[in-house]
Amino acid sequence: MEYQYHILKNGIKIIHRQISGTVSHCGLMVNTGSRDENENESGIAHLIEHLIFKGTNKRKAYHVLSRIENVGGELNAFTTKEETCIYASILSPYYNHSLELFADVAFNSIFPQKELEKEKDIVIDEINSYNDSPAELIFDDFEDLIFAGHSLGRNILGNINNIQSINRKDILRFIKKKYSTDQMVIASVGQIKFSKLIHLAEKYFGNIPASSRKADRNAFTSYKPSDETKTKSSYLSHCMIGNTAYPRTHSNKLPLLLISNLLGGPALNSRLSILIREKYGYAYNIESIYQPYSDTGIFNVYIGPDKKYVHKSIDLVHRELKRLRKNKLGVMQLHTAKRQLTGQLAISSESFLNEMLGIAKTHLYKSRVSSITEIIADIEKITADQIIAVADEVFNPSQISTLIYKAED
Repeated sequence: MEYQYHILKNGIKIIHRQISGTVSHCGLMVNTGSRDENENESGIAHLIEHLIFKGTNKRKAYHVLSRIENVGGELNAFTTKEETCIYASILSPYYNHSLELFADVAFNSIFPQKELEKEKDIVIDEINSYNDSPAELIFDDFEDLIFAGHSLGRNILGNINNIQSINRKDILRFIKKKYSTDQMVIASVGQIKFSKLIHLAEKYFGNIPASSRKADRNAFTSYKPSDETKTKSSYLSHCMIGNTAYPRTHSNKLPLLLISNLLGGPALNSRLSILIREKYGYAYNIESIYQPYSDTGIFNVYIGPDKKYVHKSIDLVHRELKRLRKNKLGVMQLHTAKRQLTGQLAISSESFLNEMLGIAKTHLYKSRVSSITEIIADIEKITADQIIAVADEVFNPSQISTLIYKAED
């Protein structure tokens, strides 16, 4: 079945796919994340995600959590650089519990001072824990290198000084400015008729006053390639190699996704895995990632080699990047790469929770969401000439940045 769409009078969009099953998944996604913060607000979007479960005008924190958990469901939330999401997996008869709770926490949270101070401490612990994990920290440090001086480069968790200084007025001001109804999506994949879902959405969200937000994001336009090396006290070294890339609505998004999967995707037979891990044994952890944003994107390769193999591993990555730029994929190579990517997407789509989160994010930016069948059909249209043109642009040696966490001697 195709996705079904509706827009409430206040601008909140709804997208739904009806399935049969005991468990359903729904969420509220807001087009607001860490890139929408001012520099002195760094970390506020993520802190709000913690605090919305800490009490509303009619519920204490325990009752917020119990609304879903008491019927055997799971309630969760996350913050990215561009989105904030509250979501639940529930037994299908309890859709009303989820939607009513989403409306309550998104629009009626009171952010008690005691809970605010408690969550600040928790987030600071999270920051310190993250700083102790170089394999994770290097991803954020690399984005800070690529998007230097821009809000896209800042860590989603924020920094300790900013977290300590945020007060309740700052939170209410940020929500009023950024949580506008025209930038929200209710997404659902589950066993409920669309007419019933609309009825519940009207009941719980329909009376919320309409609000709109102008396109106020500061586009990133000032990339300069850079190379940095930092010494870290860790057993392994960690390396990131990459460049800016295409935004999420760009026509080259799928070709770059195919290239990234071929180069260092999750399959054990990716080019970098076969070369660096299997052939030479330089590193166990190798992956390539393409992350699109609304106005730009980032492509990177991560490797975690022993310190004596750092530069040999980097040289091998550049060799593979050059190979993709210079050598057109053969018919069978391209067919195999497409088959592998479409298989992975099909397997991923078997998770209805992943599907719900994916369509919520896509519907924030596009009026219509492609089905998995349509995406696979678009992948099949990719040509070897497109692959080489995209690789030549994104892997241009003069535009590549490198960040190395060198293990101490």
